[in-house]
Amino acid sequence: MERFKSNLLSTKKTFSSALASISTLQELTALEATFLEKNGLIAQLLQEFKALSPENKRSCGTEFNAFREEIRTAIDAKKNALLLSPVNNRIQSRPIDVTAYKSEPKGSLHPETLAIQELENILITMGFQLAEGPELEQEWYNFDALNIPATHPARDMQDTFWVPQPHHLLRTHTSSVQIRAMQQQRPPLAISAIGRVYRCEATDACHDYMFLQCEGLVIDKNISLANLFATIKTLLQKLFHNNTLQIRVRPSYFPFVEPGVEIDLTCPFCSSGCPTCKRSRWIEICGAGLVHPNVLRAANINPQEWSGFAFGFGLTRLIMLKYGIDDIRHLHSAKIEFLQQF
Repeated sequence: MERFKSNLLSTKKTFSSALASISTLQELTALEATFLEKNGLIAQLLQEFKALSPENKRSCGTEFNAFREEIRTAIDAKKNALLLSPVNNRIQSRPIDVTAYKSEPKGSLHPETLAIQELENILITMGFQLAEGPELEQEWYNFDALNIPATHPARDMQDTFWVPQPHHLLRTHTSSVQIRAMQQQRPPLAISAIGRVYRCEATDACHDYMFLQCEGLVIDKNISLANLFATIKTLLQKLFHNNTLQIRVRPSYFPFVEPGVEIDLTCPFCSSGCPTCKRSRWIEICGAGLVHPNVLRAANINPQEWSGFAFGFGLTRLIMLKYGIDDIRHLHSAKIEFLQQF
């Protein structure tokens, strides 16, 4: 045992001396091999340790194991120091002048965030309550309860992201929030849902597989299309800060409203036609209509007693119009040059 202790002490001194003289990574690699390789000095000590009696092993084992860990720790620390040395040298030779920056760089909110905040304020002042729903939605809320039959093309794979969980999908519109809101609250009610929706579409300058949508729903007695048109017109005028904007209504079909309409907005950028409105002076802005009786029944609301209107528009499209953005992909690019404009 005395011989083992003597060799252990000698190896410790040899390692400390050799490590202190290391100045390159190549030298450190050679030192590591000398001590830790299969036939290195530690391996030789281990063979001597195995030959000790059980009592002597208990006496010397703690010190021997601590030395092996000490070698590994010291080599790793030395390696880190050698790797950082060139960096530290460059910093010392070229110190940073903290006074060179005259002002701190300032961040700003994303245009989507700005528009959502403004839109929420407008909706709240108009009497709407903000509602939310899951983006991973059940088929019943996304289709069945909205009077969209099983044979409707919207259920096909080219439009919808279905997930492995049975009867679940990434919601294709925020209209699913309508059903949840009607189940949780009894009429009269006025709710609005803003959030992400997903469509299985190719990405280009005007389309994306994920975009923002805004949904509005009002349920009360004696609701008519006149209430819907006045609400949409006021909302858009407030959002674009232009009280002269007008809307145009065209008949259309949506399974969850009857009658259904498409609503166009006078171009906010021109008075005689421009590329944005394709020289027509009108921009298609949203789909809307009176809530279909089947949708009311799905939420256990009596259509003989209550009526309502609903509207939904692509908020991402409105944001592009509001800020003059010509490519939807800019909104998700995270390019500093683009975001600095806002």
